[in-house]
Order: sequence, then structure tokens, then C-alpha cells
Amino acid sequence: MKAIGFNQPRAIEDVHALEDIQLDLPSPGPRDLLVAVQAVSVNPIDTKLRQRPLEQPGYRVLGFDAAGVVEAVGAEVENFKAGDRVWYAGAVQRQGSNAQHQCVDERLVAKKPDSLGMQEAAALPLTALTAWEALEDQLGFQPGQCEGKNVLVIGGAGGVGSIAIQLAAHHFGLKVITTAGRETSANWCQSLGAHHIVDYRKPLLPQLEAIGCPQIDGIFITQNLDDYWATACQAVAPFGGICAIVDARAPLDLNPLKAKSARFSWEFMFTRAMFATDMQRQGDILSQLSALVDQGKIQSTVSEGLGTINAANLKEAHRRLESGGTIGKLVLAGWE
Repeated sequence: MKAIGFNQPRAIEDVHALEDIQLDLPSPGPRDLLVAVQAVSVNPIDTKLRQRPLEQPGYRVLGFDAAGVVEAVGAEVENFKAGDRVWYAGAVQRQGSNAQHQCVDERLVAKKPDSLGMQEAAALPLTALTAWEALEDQLGFQPGQCEGKNVLVIGGAGGVGSIAIQLAAHHFGLKVITTAGRETSANWCQSLGAHHIVDYRKPLLPQLEAIGCPQIDGIFITQNLDDYWATACQAVAPFGGICAIVDARAPLDLNPLKAKSARFSWEFMFTRAMFATDMQRQGDILSQLSALVDQGKIQSTVSEGLGTINAANLKEAHRRLESGGTIGKLVLAGWE
């Protein structure tokens, strides 16, 4: 089968950074689905993993977001059959979705929304799982119980921010404040449901005061954690929370949170699959998300399609993500 992989870390400008390769068709394990991949999207974790040394020789296939059709199922699969149209984000420890066929544990998978094509569907799983887990599992928000509560999303125009805004506003019922700089980014965030935009290039605390939100119940940091940490500690409300998905460059001082009885937590979408812990939770989230999409409450965050799934187009997606400033998700679909 066709696939795109790399066999050692290289800068994206290197001609061999990502290569078109041929691999054997994988065989599904007992709980696996064998999926014919029809569309994928690219996330920052793809670019980070591409620059890390491999743990064993051979080619590593990246890619986590995928939409496709089930071709075969393992002996113990309970909820899917051949022909099902599915979406998922997979597991970081397994070969990824940048291949014509991929094996994925059924507990991480759901049937994709009927109202979305494969390309539009592939934009959502990883970022939606990240945002949903952050808002509900880490920050403690519950749908129908968020009246009068607010959330600040740092990095609203990015892939995670774009779906976090929608989920927070349209599913959890929160007042959503988000950071943006460019007019195009601000317009994008407002179109997704953000109630207020604050300019990340200016001090945030005076802007939060000006919009009547000096204290924030939940702060979701999707980029530049160190740069926002002091401000987040000042802005978080008593008994509120801060959640981050990006590494800190230096140790974080948690002491400012003590007086407020506020909490800090990490969100890493791959934890469940890495430790085989409550994996079905992610399939259930994607099923709920699929219903929300078909009800018209959530829209795809695809911003641009970059063509078919091949090394050249994936390299362009990696290059854009590494350069910063992308809005929404970059998606590839189909095989030549």
C-alpha cells in the first residue's frame, strides 16, 4: 500500500523529510478496525514527532486525524462492520493515518457525521477530543450547568482553539473570550461563536476588565504557556482552573493558585490510548460530536484543502504549521 513516512529527523526543507513509500497491508488485531483512509488532517504533533529520533529502524508513518471506510474488523470487534464510514484520531504509539490503510482500536472510533464529507470530517477528531476533554474532564464544565460561567481560550484561531470555541459556546453554554491578533483571525473566531475577542499583542488583564470579565472560570491555553502563565494566574477565578496542551519551557510556579484554590491540569489527547485507560471515552465523545455536527451545532474547522495525500502536499502542510499563523485545519484527501 502507499504511505508517507520518514526514517530519521530532518528539517522540512530537506527533500527526504517526508517520503512516498510502499508498506505491507497491516493486519487488524482482535479489537482493531482496518480502515481505508480517505482523508487526513495535519496537527502540530505531526511536525514535532517528525523531528524526533526514531526508537527503532525503518519508516515511521505519521498522521492521526482520519476519515475513511472500514474494510475489515478484528475477531473481537463489537460495534463496527465492513462498509462503515468512520472518523478517529488514533494512537500516538502506532503507525499513523498517512497511509492507504490503517489499523485502529475500535474504542477510539465513531461513525462520522452524515452531513460532512470525508475531507471536512478529517479536520475535527484530534482537536475536538482535545478540546472536549479539556473543557469537561480537566476544567470541570458540564453541559447545561454553565450558566453565568466563562472560559478564556488562548489561541482561538488555531485548530484546537477553533473547535474549543464552538464546543464551549454551543455545547457547554459558556461565555467565550478568546485571543486573536489579525482581523482575519478575529473574524474567524467570531464566526465560530466567540463572544469577545481580546488582542494577544496587548496586556490581557485590562481588556478582560473592559469587557466585564475580570475573573475567568476556566482558562484553556493552547499555545505559549510560559508567556501567558502569570496573566492566567491573575485572571483565574477562585475555585477556577487553568488547562494547557503545550509544554512549558521552564518550571511553572503554582503558588499563585493556592489562595484561590484554583487548579492547573494538562490535557494530552493520547493519554487514554497510551495507557489503555478508558479508551471507549474517546469513541463516545466522537459519537456525541457526530450528532452535534449533524444537528448543525458544530461546523468543520477545515480552512484549506491541500490536494491528495502524498509526501509533497504533507510537506507543505508541515511547513505552514511550523511557520505559524495558520487558521483552522489543513486537510488532504484521496490518493493518486
